[in-house]
Amino acid sequence: MFSLRQKLFLGFGGLLLIIALTGIQSVSKVTDLGYAIDVILKENYQSVLACQKMKESLERMDSGSLFILSGYEKEGREAIDGNLPEFDKALMIELNNITLPGEGESAAHLQELFARYKATIEGLEDRNTTRDRRQDIYFSQLFPLFRNIKDTADQILNMNQKNMYDANEIARHKAAKAREQMYFLLILGAVLAIAYVFLIGKWILRPIERLTQSAEEIKRGNLDLIVKTDTRDEIGRLSEAFNAMAASLREVRRSDEAKLVRIQHSTQQTFDNLPDAVAILDLEGKVEMATETAGNIFGLKRNIQIESIPFRWITDLYRNALKEGDHASSKEDATAVVQHFVNAEEHFFRPMTAPILNNRRELIGIILILKDVTDQLEQDELKKGVISTVSHQLKTPLTSIRMAIHLLLDEKVGPLTPKQQELLIAAREDSERLHKILDNLLDISRIVSGKMAMEFHAVPSQQIISETVESFRGAALGYGVKIHTILPGDLPEVWADTMRIGHVFANLLSNALKYTASGDTVTVTAQVDEQQVEFSVSDTGKGIPEQYLSRIFDPFFRVPGQEADTGTGLGLSIVKEIVEAHGGSVTVKSRTGEGTTFSFKLGRADKIAADASDRP
Repeated sequence: MFSLRQKLFLGFGGLLLIIALTGIQSVSKVTDLGYAIDVILKENYQSVLACQKMKESLERMDSGSLFILSGYEKEGREAIDGNLPEFDKALMIELNNITLPGEGESAAHLQELFARYKATIEGLEDRNTTRDRRQDIYFSQLFPLFRNIKDTADQILNMNQKNMYDANEIARHKAAKAREQMYFLLILGAVLAIAYVFLIGKWILRPIERLTQSAEEIKRGNLDLIVKTDTRDEIGRLSEAFNAMAASLREVRRSDEAKLVRIQHSTQQTFDNLPDAVAILDLEGKVEMATETAGNIFGLKRNIQIESIPFRWITDLYRNALKEGDHASSKEDATAVVQHFVNAEEHFFRPMTAPILNNRRELIGIILILKDVTDQLEQDELKKGVISTVSHQLKTPLTSIRMAIHLLLDEKVGPLTPKQQELLIAAREDSERLHKILDNLLDISRIVSGKMAMEFHAVPSQQIISETVESFRGAALGYGVKIHTILPGDLPEVWADTMRIGHVFANLLSNALKYTASGDTVTVTAQVDEQQVEFSVSDTGKGIPEQYLSRIFDPFFRVPGQEADTGTGLGLSIVKEIVEAHGGSVTVKSRTGEGTTFSFKLGRADKIAADASDRP
């Protein structure tokens, strides 16, 4: 039994042999044809040309003889003297190119005749020869020699032309024979190729198709099949290895099924003990596993299609995670909270999605997490209420304390010693700082609760920036910092409360000046899109470490390592609340050692007005 390699060698070797034979035969025949053509061109063509040249020169010399007989001696001698060398030259070519039987005798006879012709024509050219004598020489000697020479040259010419014709016939016969041989070899090669293609299908393709069908069956989970083995070649050994692999997979499946059942039971028990609503879905939207909370509250039970549950927002959440595909990442929107009633009680859930990826980073499932944040929101509301109440309660006694300190420093109730003045000045600074903190806390409370009155109207973007920047020119000069603005010329108006947005700009510019070294620049820019205008304030300070960026807008948060007099940590929180009260958003980008950029977006006044006019 041949191996697969031997079968391939036989098939391709046969084709290669046919190609080699065809090539060798082609080269051989082309060489023979070239040789035959070379014979035609080199051996005979030169003799033909030489004979034609001799005949042409002979006729011109005969014409010269007739000129002499007619009394035109000068013209006749010129014709004779000019063509004698040409005849001699052509005759020498012929004598040196003898290739045919009998051609040498004819050429020697031609040479002898021409020698007699030259001797006779000299008597004709003699000036002392009378006219009658010249006529007698020409007609009795010269003209007969002329005819003999011409006939002999024609004989040699015809002899060479006949040989050229014969050589041409030989070349044509060889070409026809070579063509027949080529046809035979090509037909033979085609037959062998067709036979080999048929054998390839039998030897290789059919066994490979059986292996492919078996692989498809294994893909569908059928591990009980056995591939039929007909040969002992490489394909046969591959089939045997395939059967061995299927047997190993059957054994692995039996052990893995038991292990999988254990894992599923333990995982389900773990899921049942989770307090949050968690569900695992496949790519077709079927729930594969879920906690009791997810099933009882949202109907996310095992084997349920997510499209069948009555909560549209959960379906949209799953679809959005699915669209991101292998680019999906765990995401939780801290501001996205969904209200849902459980047993007639109001609850709030924060949704979160997480992708399930295989080893190739391909998406194979989605995890939905619906975290109950009701207690957290209640605590936040309670904290905000306490802060608001405490701020209101502290403001009245703080006002009295500030007034008392002011009266004491004015010495309305008596003179003060220097030490008393120093203590009271420190107390006044701390009371003013405490008053500012209380005002900020009350502002945050009013903004969050919606009780802060805001006057929205269309405001030119250029005006907001220019007024704030101009008010900080003096402070920037004191810090040794330049303020540079980069604004497009077509900035539209924004829908805003001028005073509150001015506070936002002032806070961001104040921070930028504090953290920018002397000699550097603070940059204010603006960009426009179809719906909003984005304002940015950039500094070249030391930047904010990445781990603190997510907390930078939290109340009272200050980046560790800052100086004590850099603020209370409420400024950016107020900025965030004001911008969000305008329907916008605020973001921060920073890299340690490269500076920080705060950006916020406000709605375009023209778009907001257009949207309002479209509403019924």
